Amino acid sequence: MSLNLRGIIPACVVTLDANGEFDEAQYRRYLQWLLPQGPVALAINADTGEGPHLWPDERERVLRVAVDEAGDVPVIAGLSAQFTEQAVEEAKRARDAGARGLLVFPIPAYQGTPLDPAIPVAYHEAIARGCGLPMVAFQLQPALGGVIFSEETLRRIAAIDDVVALKEASFDARLYLQTRRMIESLPRRIDLLTGDDNFIFESFVMGAEGALIGFGTLATELQVRMVRLTVEGRWDEARAMWERILPLEEVVYGAPVRDYRARTKVALRELGVIESTVMRPPLLPVSESETGAIRDALATAGLLTTGQVLVG
Repeated sequence: MSLNLRGIIPACVVTLDANGEFDEAQYRRYLQWLLPQGPVALAINADTGEGPHLWPDERERVLRVAVDEAGDVPVIAGLSAQFTEQAVEEAKRARDAGARGLLVFPIPAYQGTPLDPAIPVAYHEAIARGCGLPMVAFQLQPALGGVIFSEETLRRIAAIDDVVALKEASFDARLYLQTRRMIESLPRRIDLLTGDDNFIFESFVMGAEGALIGFGTLATELQVRMVRLTVEGRWDEARAMWERILPLEEVVYGAPVRDYRARTKVALRELGVIESTVMRPPLLPVSESETGAIRDALATAGLLTTGQVLVG
């Protein structure tokens, strides 16, 4: 199954009502605002969408709504599990709900060094056998519960036929470059998707094919245009666009980085896209001072004056 991942793939938030339950109507309005901005796919139930914090039935419901709204735009389902059999069952559930691909999250069994490559390789192989959907492997900074794979591990994962891309989210430009070079040397090339929200433009300069990122759900149209400009070699124009929205990224992804999910919801509320910024505990809402900083960053980027209003 072919899957075009070459462009901006927003990792979508999930909308919760005042009681912390999935708000389908609000979610549909949010997706109806996001989709016309030009993403090549949507990532649903990833970290940005609090996927690991939702019950399995909730993840399925969110996924089905997203697939319904997305139409021809592929939906990539975040796959987070604790053990292999659970992952296979969750993958099948995502496939049956209409997902066109999987973003395979690192699992707790990876923790501790050195990591035997056989553990993550067997995990990805089992999902491939059990589900058959295209998979995006995921290298994630340890600060967000992830793992940095060895080169041997990445090569063996990339050799699995159903693995079509790697999301590189180390937030380390040097490691990103090393990973890029490794991918270029593979017998079968896979796509490199940046997950490094703090250097998205630079990721494309350094060879990314796509960006699967939480920041992709903010200033999406500008990022889509930025990527198009880089593809056309119009670097100065692309950089100017990135520098316009970089202050917003720096506020949303400031320390502690785990709060980016709540900050993203606040930004979307300030844009008039969603109404509720409720988070699934133990995730916490942001402070009033942070809300002010987010509003200022949106204004600096010119996003509060573009007429973006709540779809209804």
